[in-house]
Parts: sequence; C-alpha cells; structure tokens
Amino acid sequence: MPARLLLASVGTFLLCAVLHAADPAANENAYRFESGAQTWQVYDYNGGKAGGTSVFHPATWERTGGVEDSGYVWGDDSRWRIDTPEKPHSVLAFFTRRSYARQKPIDLRGAKVSVHLRGEKLDLKGGKCLFWVFSDELGTRWHLRAVPLEVPDGKWSDKQSFVLEEDEDRWHRSWARYPDKPGSLGDVLRTCDSYGLSFVGFDEEPTGRFAMDELIIEPQAK
Repeated sequence: MPARLLLASVGTFLLCAVLHAADPAANENAYRFESGAQTWQVYDYNGGKAGGTSVFHPATWERTGGVEDSGYVWGDDSRWRIDTPEKPHSVLAFFTRRSYARQKPIDLRGAKVSVHLRGEKLDLKGGKCLFWVFSDELGTRWHLRAVPLEVPDGKWSDKQSFVLEEDEDRWHRSWARYPDKPGSLGDVLRTCDSYGLSFVGFDEEPTGRFAMDELIIEPQAK
C-alpha cells in the first residue's frame, strides 16, 4: 500500500475511534423500539401445565403511542405466569437474552439504566416492579429491590434512572441453578447475558397490561 494511502487510512481509523469515544451513545445498549420489539419477550413459567416447559411469548410491538409517540412494546397477563421456583415468587414480565441479538455477555457493574413505563389497568396485587439481571454462565438471577419502579396507569412515567451498584444489600437473589454454589452479585453483573423487568412481592398473579419504552443501558467504562 502506498505510504500516502496508508497514512490516510490510519488517520481515518483514528478519527473514527476518537468520535466513537466522544459519542456518549457509542457504548449504549439502547432499546428504543423504533422498528420492532428488539427480541423482548414475556416469560410464562410452565405454559399453564403442571410440569410443563417454559414458554417465551414475543412482546407486542406498537409503531406509535410510546414516549413522544415513538414505538414501544407491551405484554399482559395472558402471556406471563408466576415463576414459582423463584424466591420470592416473581413474574418476569419483560425478558431478553443478549444472545438473541448475537451479542456477548456484558459487564454491568456500575452501569446506568433508564426507562419509561406505563400500565393499562395493571394491578400488581401489592407487588413491585423491579429490574433484574441474570448470568447463564453462573445460573443466578438478582433483582434490584432498592429501586422499585413507578408504573403509572394510562400514561408514560417520566424517565426513571438508576445505577446497578455492586452492593448485595440493594438486591435480592431469587434463583440459582446450583443452590449450593450461587453466583455473587458482582460476578452476575460482570457476566450478565440476560435482563429485564419483574413483578415481585404480590399476593396473587398480577393482571393487566404492562408497557415499556426507551430502555437505555450504559455500561461503565472499564
């Protein structure tokens, strides 16, 4: 390659690297739902059958009606079911795996998260809405109990922002594939490949419709 062309190529590469580093959105994991549901699902523990297998129902995508009339996704009680092995019991109302989008596990220690939520006749039956993380490598799920999220009825919440602090006092561990060897919060955040929103602490199965828009995850620079 001629020296002049080589220098130009190197310069272009360095410029792109600088612009990428300067762009605050460059490392975002953004779910803005402008053109689809972006692999989000609603989790049904056993399909309504004792001993049945788990069912992952696609979240419904709407082209308009979201924050600033953008796209958004929703699920409802016809698709979710209580995950009884979890302690306490939970409903994984929104669920995704990074592998669905051919993405590798991500380090979420100290990550910033923001989201807008809305309910339509959503009754949590005394429960709370929480953000959760899961590592398939470690087979362990943790829910961020210190930050219960608001789900207004019939309107979008303001942007709700929080940090995934590596502090087990702010979380609860709900399930481990190997109960005698559960993954620590720090290790689950470090190797996270699945996350979403849950309902926890209810008296009976929550009912209604649950919607989400503009879920933005910003990992901390390492």
